[in-house]
Amino acid sequence: MAPDQESNESENSTRPFVRAEDADQLDRADMLRLAAGRNAGLNDLMERHAPKLFNYLARTLQDENDAADLAQEAFVRVFQNRTKFDTRMKFSTWLYAIATNLVKDRYRHRTRHPQVSLDAENEATGEDFRESIPEQQPTPSESLQGVERAEAVRKAVEQLPEELRTPLILSEYEELSHAEIGEILNCTAKAVETRVYRARQQLRTSLAKLLESV
Repeated sequence: MAPDQESNESENSTRPFVRAEDADQLDRADMLRLAAGRNAGLNDLMERHAPKLFNYLARTLQDENDAADLAQEAFVRVFQNRTKFDTRMKFSTWLYAIATNLVKDRYRHRTRHPQVSLDAENEATGEDFRESIPEQQPTPSESLQGVERAEAVRKAVEQLPEELRTPLILSEYEELSHAEIGEILNCTAKAVETRVYRARQQLRTSLAKLLESV
């Protein structure tokens, strides 16, 4: 099917499960559409990637407002650099590299940046970015113990240094390979393996202490 025939793809909410290989092809096709001036391509990319990207940023920054802000900015960067995307790359790797660089900037200049409202419009799409953010509401059946343990893990991850926290989150939560993480962080897969190992070791130590007080 030609790209211009897929312009209403995002409207179909009943699409079957898409394999990773097919998803990569969809991403490349949407980037080509976007580069050709068909902005619907960005809507489809956001539909597929915005929820996971927001979750990654929320885990990394430990702040949902900042996560929404940077997720929005990441897609703005995608739009701004739409003609520079190398279609030989995986779009998700490129997107996470953009987001991770934005995280580093946020850590460096956090006190200088004003908070951006979740109601702010995405300048690339003109839409409220909140629509792309999954709702984070606990279910009534959630046990207190489970909540306390989840909070203990969150605190332990938050206490990790950035160089260990980011590869751990990309590996454990985003389920990316060490090679993919290496591309995102601009380091070798072996370096990623070492950082993830060190992060897990530090987590075991800190969680043992945190869970004793739960």
